[in-house]
Amino acid sequence: MSEREHTIRTARGHSPEASETSAIRLMRVDKIGSATVNLRLPHVIPVTTRCEARVGNVVVVRVLTENAAYNHLELPTGRLCKINRHDVIVGVLGQRRALKGFVGDVPPTLAPGDRLHILNLGGVIGRCVDHYNELGEAIEVELLGMVADGEGARPSAILNIAKNALPPREHLERSCPLVLVAGTCMNSGKTFAATQLIKHFTHAGYRVAAAKLTGIACLRDTLNMEDHGAVRTLSFLDCGYPSTVSAPNLPAIAKALIAELNTVEPDVIVLELGDGIIGGYNVHVLFDDPELMQFTAATVFCASDFVGAWGGIRLLEAQGVPITVISGAVTDSAMGREFIEREWGIPAANALRNGEKLYRLVEGRVLAFRGATSRAERARDLMEGR
Repeated sequence: MSEREHTIRTARGHSPEASETSAIRLMRVDKIGSATVNLRLPHVIPVTTRCEARVGNVVVVRVLTENAAYNHLELPTGRLCKINRHDVIVGVLGQRRALKGFVGDVPPTLAPGDRLHILNLGGVIGRCVDHYNELGEAIEVELLGMVADGEGARPSAILNIAKNALPPREHLERSCPLVLVAGTCMNSGKTFAATQLIKHFTHAGYRVAAAKLTGIACLRDTLNMEDHGAVRTLSFLDCGYPSTVSAPNLPAIAKALIAELNTVEPDVIVLELGDGIIGGYNVHVLFDDPELMQFTAATVFCASDFVGAWGGIRLLEAQGVPITVISGAVTDSAMGREFIEREWGIPAANALRNGEKLYRLVEGRVLAFRGATSRAERARDLMEGR
C-alpha cells in the first residue's frame, strides 16, 4: 500500500482465528472521531480487512467527498476540525434518526471498499438513506477496514466501543433527586435549559452531576454541562452505544449512568433526553420505567410552539408524568408564557431570559423530594428498629 495511504507495516496473525482474515496492518490516521473517546486511541492503529457489520465497531475510512454545510468532526478532546477530501478518519458504526439531520443505518454486510457516510459530528459512520434539505448530501467515505483489538488471544478481533463500558443495570435502589429535561425534538432548547439549571444549582452551592441519556454520540453537550459546573458527566456512549436508535433496554442503560453518577455524591442529577419524546431514539420508554420515575423530582419540557407544548403535556400526562415547567422557544415572549400558564396551569420559564425563574421552580421540587425522601428513610429506620 502506498505511503499516502498511511500504511506503516504488515503483520499476519498466528492464531487459528487469524487464518480467516486478511493481514493486520498498522495505519497512521489523520483524525479520530469523539465517539471513540473512551478507547483513547493513538494515531497509529492496527487495522484488519475482516469486517463485521456490528453497531459500535471501530472503523477506518477515507473521505471521498466534501460538504460545505456539514463538514466538521469532533475530536476526542471536544475540538472541532474540518473534514477534508482524502482524510483518513477513525469512526464508529452506528445509526441515526435525526429529524433535522441525517438518517442512516449499518448495512447488513460490509467489506473494504464499501461506500458509507459520516452521519454526525462525533464520527458515527453508516449508510445515509436520507438527509435534511439544508444540510445537503452526507460526506461519503470509503471503508478501509476495522480497528483490530490489540489485546487478548485473538489478534483478529475487532475493537468495539462496548469494550470496558459500563454494564446495564436492571435496578436502581437509591439515587439523589433527578431532573429530566425533555422536548419536542432536536433544537427545542433542552441543552440550554439543562445547562442553565446546572449553573444556577452550582452557584447556589449544590453539587451537580449530569448526563445525556438519549441521542447520538457527541461530546459537545456533556462538555457544555461541565462548563456550567457539573462535577461529572456521562452519556449512553459510556455504556458502549454510539446512539440510542436500537439500544436494547434503554432504562437499564439510564440506570447504569445514574448509579455511576451517584458515586460522586451529588445533591442533584440533571438528565437531558436528546431528541424528542416522539422519534427514533426511544426517549418515551424512559417515562414508562417506575424506578426512574420514582427518583424524578422535576420534569422540564421544551417546545418551540403551542401545538408542541400541548402535545408534550398530553403525551406525558398519558404516561403519568407531570410537567414541572415548560421552557424553550414557546416561552420567548410574554404572550407565550402567559398563554401556557393561563390555559394549561403549568409554570413557564424562558431559560435564555430568566434562568433564575426556571431554577427556582425546579429547586422547589428538588427540595420537596429530598424532604419526602428523608422522612421516608426516617420512618423506615424506625420500623427496622435503627
